[in-house]
Amino acid sequence: VQLQASGGGLVQAGGSLRLSCAASGNIFKGAVMAWHRQAPGKQRELVASITGSGSTIYRDSVKGRFTISRDNAKNVVYLQMNILKPEDTAVYYCYANFGAGKWGQETLVTVSS
Repeated sequence: VQLQASGGGLVQAGGSLRLSCAASGNIFKGAVMAWHRQAPGKQRELVASITGSGSTIYRDSVKGRFTISRDNAKNVVYLQMNILKPEDTAVYYCYANFGAGKWGQETLVTVSS
C-alpha cells in the first residue's frame, strides 16, 4: 500500500488549499482514511477522518472550515481547507487504517498572516 499526498503550499490567512492523498492497492474502500498534522514543536494530531461509508470526524479547531471527502472509484481522499489560519501551518500526513495502519507522504502547509 502506498499513499501519495499532494496539494500543500503557501497561502495567506483566509485562503484555501485542497490536499489530496492517492492510495494504491486494494484496501482503500474499506479503510478509514484520515489527515493528521504536526506543527513545529508540537505533537502530531488528528485533523479529520472518514470511514468507507462516508462518516466523518473533525477536530474542533477545524470544524466549519475543513471538509474531508473521498472518491472510492479513484482511491483518493481529499481535505478541503478554507478560511486558513496561521495556526493551521503544519506538515500534513495522510493515514490509512485498514486493520494495519499506514502513513503516507507528508505535505507542508504554510499559512502567512
